[in-house]
Amino acid sequence: MIKCTVITPDGVHYELTTSIINVGSTDGQRGILPNHMPLVLMLDISRMTTVENGVRKHYAIGGGMLYLKNNEATILVDTFETKEQIDEKRALEAKERAEGRLSKKKDPDIDYKRAEVALKKAINRLNVKYYSD
Repeated sequence: MIKCTVITPDGVHYELTTSIINVGSTDGQRGILPNHMPLVLMLDISRMTTVENGVRKHYAIGGGMLYLKNNEATILVDTFETKEQIDEKRALEAKERAEGRLSKKKDPDIDYKRAEVALKKAINRLNVKYYSD
């Protein structure tokens, strides 16, 4: 089993034990099993899945880093939400706001990179909420 500690800017957010971690890295999807060699991964805004006590769990992560050694994973992320914690209405509103900002071409008051990240996070939350088994 892999002991996993999730840390957000607020500190230790969640601890779990899992038989597998599936996560999106900046170079593609990764599946990590127990006894994996030491690993450092840059994480993308993505869905993370685990199997805890025989049950598949789904999480929305906001990008960050995963460090694995000796079956202990430390995951440093901007945001971390369980499927159940995701507020559908809030995610839809964030998606609409980001799309509205991105639709305003050449507006010097808009940070387009920030709007793109906000849109990606909102879409990720909705995908985890709606399309997880």
